[in-house]
Amino acid sequence: MPGKGWIRMCVPGLMMVVLSACNPFSEARPMMDEYVERVARVLETEPELSAIDSPTHIPRRRDRVLTMPELELGMLDFLSLYGCELQFVVGEKNSVMGKVMQPLNRLRYELRFIRAAQDCIPETEDEDLVEVLNEAIASKRETLPIALWNATWGVEEIETLFTLAKGYYPVQSEGNPVADLARDSDRMNQVVGALLAGKVEENALAANAPGKGTLEESALEFAGAVQQRWQAEYRAGQLINSAALVKTRLNDATGLLQQRIQQRPLCLKGKPNNQADIVQSMFFSVYIEKIQPYMSNLRRARVELIEPLAMMAERQRAVMPPEFARWYRKHLSQVADDSLWLELDAAMARHTESWQALLEQCGMRPGT
Repeated sequence: MPGKGWIRMCVPGLMMVVLSACNPFSEARPMMDEYVERVARVLETEPELSAIDSPTHIPRRRDRVLTMPELELGMLDFLSLYGCELQFVVGEKNSVMGKVMQPLNRLRYELRFIRAAQDCIPETEDEDLVEVLNEAIASKRETLPIALWNATWGVEEIETLFTLAKGYYPVQSEGNPVADLARDSDRMNQVVGALLAGKVEENALAANAPGKGTLEESALEFAGAVQQRWQAEYRAGQLINSAALVKTRLNDATGLLQQRIQQRPLCLKGKPNNQADIVQSMFFSVYIEKIQPYMSNLRRARVELIEPLAMMAERQRAVMPPEFARWYRKHLSQVADDSLWLELDAAMARHTESWQALLEQCGMRPGT
């Protein structure tokens, strides 16, 4: 019967869904909860699952975007009448579209202005005009870090990259989930560094942009594609969620291990027993085979993605808004006192030491 054929086709798919739902180690949150429960079970105590410290969202765009200073209107009007390339650059800025430039386009405009003004000077014999041009160039160079900040941390696209609404970093995935984002971050970092060092010429930027290194790319054409990827991905937010989750659950499990260590020894006179065998078996089958690989994946993704993003922010600390600075210290910094990543490192270290101390009571210390 047709109905039976349809059922036969659907059963395998339904079974896969059921099996996936029953496997606590397929996703981060149930895996870490299950780990604490199993530690409690083999230690013959009750599990205690603490509330996870909720990370905070990246500050709203209005708290991230900096006000971009403008040249004096009289100076702009004067330069717009002068007959070199700068006339057309200023004219574009004064157009209807120029008045509502997106941050990345505004950065491009600032760079074009500086280059065009510099190119005008050798062709200019009027000393007063040369002075005006030099003043304009100095002003634009001074405010360039603001345009750069807005074009990196002030864009809407980065909010998706750091959204906390997409759960946790995947436990199992094909390939490296952050590979493309990591390449983007490295590339953006090099160009940010070049601009902050005053290298506004296209050939200088090309030398600091990995990849093809064409003049078109050096004019930040590649940055549009990077920001599109930011808007399509959400791995940074997932990593932050997972760091908070793993830190909390490791501390929960460490508390159980320490509680047992401070009570009667797991093994009398260092001689293994049945419970010690069960504890050691769980240590290898769950902690070593399930939890540690996930922690290793988090560490690799942190190095490849979070650390370059932290560098991109740190390099621009001189113009970093106060509210963003507070968020940065907690969620991106690797060295701040309240850094989530330092807290995760400490939780990992305490947990490893606790396992070693417990298993050493039975002559089962890992690595011996």
